Amino acid sequence: MRVKCVICDKIESIHDETLQAKRLRNRPIHTYMCQSCHDRIEDKTKARIATGKFSLYASKVTKEDW
Repeated sequence: MRVKCVICDKIESIHDETLQAKRLRNRPIHTYMCQSCHDRIEDKTKARIATGKFSLYASKVTKEDW
């Protein structure tokens, strides 16, 4: 299966039988990102976390009494 990275538009091939290929075929909302873009985003996120100004805002979970 040929896939295209959503960030850098690089075209790569992945095996048809993998879970990632199945998700891309069956759910159009899923997108593909190449490993180099994934690593770059991971490094930049870790650098932002290290600054101390990065915070995740988790949604408030409401408990139902069912």
